[in-house]
Amino acid sequence: MSMNAGIFGLGSMGYGMAQSCLRAGLNVHGFDVMPDPVTRFVSEGGKHGRIADVAPALDAIVVVVLNAAQVESVLFGAEGVVPQLRENAVVMACATVPPEFAKDMERKCNAYGVHYLDAPISGGAVKAAKGQLSIMASGSAAAFTALSPVLDATAETVFRLSDAAGAGSAMKAVNQLLAGVHIAAMAEALTFGMTQGITPATFIEVITKCAGNSWMLENRAPHIVAGDYTPQSQVNIWPKDLGIVLETAKASGFHAPITETALAQYQRAVEMGLGGEDDAAVAKVYAQNVGLDLPDDQS
Repeated sequence: MSMNAGIFGLGSMGYGMAQSCLRAGLNVHGFDVMPDPVTRFVSEGGKHGRIADVAPALDAIVVVVLNAAQVESVLFGAEGVVPQLRENAVVMACATVPPEFAKDMERKCNAYGVHYLDAPISGGAVKAAKGQLSIMASGSAAAFTALSPVLDATAETVFRLSDAAGAGSAMKAVNQLLAGVHIAAMAEALTFGMTQGITPATFIEVITKCAGNSWMLENRAPHIVAGDYTPQSQVNIWPKDLGIVLETAKASGFHAPITETALAQYQRAVEMGLGGEDDAAVAKVYAQNVGLDLPDDQS
């Protein structure tokens, strides 16, 4: 029989993962606080229903929400799904959360006889839709085994980092440190180049062929050239994620000054009303500071 899976959170990443699971032949129920993505998902062959009706038949749930509070709400809130799952069902938690929070969720799930996989994701919406994510996972062997159909459907690479929750979220914090800093550094370099007469288009043409290139630069800088800040990954994500990095670092007695500087730029972007825009919009902070006009900037 095909696996019965529930995807909680049908945003850009969760929706792509739900589509990938459908293509792999899984029976997938989609849940979201907004009705439109649920309606769209059902029109594409997915299923929906009341959590209380669906949960007892689910083999696995995948939680792809924004933050720790939302994860806890899905799992143990007023309509919390974990107490309604059958024994030996499994939770795959994909949000960026502090490692200690992941450990706590694993303990609470295990108390109900439910397995838990700490499984942050990376790759963006396009790779989510193609089933080509990288997943930084930690949890018991039973959790990995139970989730193998979902992992096969959604991931190009699964890193098995530990047999207990926490390691996956720790690795995601390392990744987010680099990703957030790279986007801010790209924005700083691109706008610095503009002060020297280098157009954003020329910046991309040259730097993507040179040692200063990065995946984030290649992915985000074209948004600035196009003047298109339709959110693929919102500015709002970075105060949360870099905040987790700094919280985790502080607990270890580690100082992360470059992360602090990048975080300040995203916080300023939020103050400018850019929180809902694509995170490449952090370039607008630099542009405003020096009086630059970015391409087709409608802000």
